[in-house]
Amino acid sequence: MKAVVLAGGRGTRLRPLTFSIPKPLLPIAEKPILEIILNNFKKFGITEVIISVGYQSELIKAFCGDGAKFGLSVKYVDEDKPLGTAGPLSLMRDCFSEGEKFVLMNGDIFTQLNFSKMIDYHTNGKYCITVGYRKYEHKLPFGVLELESDKLCGIVEKPSTEFNVSAGIYVLDASVIDFIPEDTFFTMPDLANKLLEQKRHIGAYHIEEYWLGIENVDHFNEAIKELSKLESLVKKRGICN
Repeated sequence: MKAVVLAGGRGTRLRPLTFSIPKPLLPIAEKPILEIILNNFKKFGITEVIISVGYQSELIKAFCGDGAKFGLSVKYVDEDKPLGTAGPLSLMRDCFSEGEKFVLMNGDIFTQLNFSKMIDYHTNGKYCITVGYRKYEHKLPFGVLELESDKLCGIVEKPSTEFNVSAGIYVLDASVIDFIPEDTFFTMPDLANKLLEQKRHIGAYHIEEYWLGIENVDHFNEAIKELSKLESLVKKRGICN
């Protein structure tokens, strides 16, 4: 089983931290995000990883090497310019055989997802793409007025709306790469919409395990707490065994 990690972005929302270190190498406690991702891949039987690199690619290549220290095979494709979340796959046409499927994941995600379950869901559903999603609640900090013309009919105090949002983790059949244009900025929503126009079946997989997209410094603090909790649980299990 193979996986692709998108690690070519500039991480502008985390500046100044990302001026000297690419976002996937920023540490959660003492472990870079990318190391945690690679270790999780190995845990679920993914043995080959292709990393799409761009900004400060030499640092990512120096850290991961050929993947041997993680018990994996790691290769790279270089983005000469930003290609979006699907565009880099056009550089990997020769990396997959006919009928093969693979995991695609953003390089800034901290999760305890069971990849095996998501892959099985994709396979059993016979989807060309499966999109991992989370439920996200957006709560307004204001009371919302219900009006008819200039007449007040009611007030709802700080209402909330729940959305299903993409988690930046996908399972894809290699055949979908044929729908991605060469050397063009192209996103996963672009690809999904193009496939839906072709009446192809796309699945949605609810990620119920812990998931966090690292977007700001507060997210690192949250991730550190979760990682400490997990490491304590592993130690307790080791003592009990």
